[in-house]
Amino acid sequence: MPNISLPLRIEVIDSHTAGEPTRCVLSGGPHLGTGPIAHRLENLRTHHDVFRRGILCEPRGSEVLVGALLLEPVDPVAAAAVIFFNNAGYLGMCGHGMIGVAATLSYLGRISPGKHLIETPVGDVTISLDEKNEVTVSNVEAYRYLKHVSVELPGHGVIHGDVAWGGNWFFLIEEHPFTLSLEHEEQLTAFTWQVRQALAANGITGANGAEIDHIELFTAAHNPANQSRNFVLCPGKAFDRSPCGTGTSAKMACLVADGKLAPSQMWRQEGILDSVLTGHVELDGDRILPFITGSAYVTSTASLIFQSNDPFRNGIALHNGKVL
Repeated sequence: MPNISLPLRIEVIDSHTAGEPTRCVLSGGPHLGTGPIAHRLENLRTHHDVFRRGILCEPRGSEVLVGALLLEPVDPVAAAAVIFFNNAGYLGMCGHGMIGVAATLSYLGRISPGKHLIETPVGDVTISLDEKNEVTVSNVEAYRYLKHVSVELPGHGVIHGDVAWGGNWFFLIEEHPFTLSLEHEEQLTAFTWQVRQALAANGITGANGAEIDHIELFTAAHNPANQSRNFVLCPGKAFDRSPCGTGTSAKMACLVADGKLAPSQMWRQEGILDSVLTGHVELDGDRILPFITGSAYVTSTASLIFQSNDPFRNGIALHNGKVL
């Protein structure tokens, strides 16, 4: 793809939510039109994917970084619209990223404490910012799609998990032999990546054939103040440093389906860094509406520079030992 696809400078603000970074893109992006956010996402994916690569892939980014492209909303009542992406592709929603977006908009003075509407490709989301900069995300509807799905994993036998939607597609596993701690990160990554590959090989998908690109392991919490501990493998093969907002939404949907979580009952989800996101659900008939609460902190403002003679100007996308 030609270098002229990228501008010379892109303005960003970085933050982290419970340890997981978000990079908000403020200016310098391509013109994607003014239609629905899902259509603008397809425009970005089809015609301007080098933009995602240049911002999120090495040498300017890393596999753990999530991007949030801020756009003008369709609805003038909305505070912003956002498209989330990472080193591997695009995300429907991102819980930790949405909390990071709220912190960034607050830092810029574009929102104040109160409720604000944010448009995403998978639906509108409401964020509530309090005086202490704590954010509650009223996420898109969550639900369990399949229960106790079996898949054979070489070296591990048959494993079982639930397929659920929380803004992204998840395979949630509680029966496994692992301790969820950083010292076992390589084992956890290898196992969850193998699960993802096995799901694809066996044709196990989300609704309408959607790829299940997040794998989530659970154990009892290390801190008795919390209800659960998780490890989440993200689409780009990096693990989530936070407890994962969309993953927590998917988990709560499964708990509701099993009669183990009541409306308004608090759920404290502990992540691999011991950080916590707090959640609860409300019911609208049969619809499960998840709420996720956490805090994000701005870590830097930056101008990303794209020199015309830089051989890696468009980013270094690594795949199976090759530079794409």
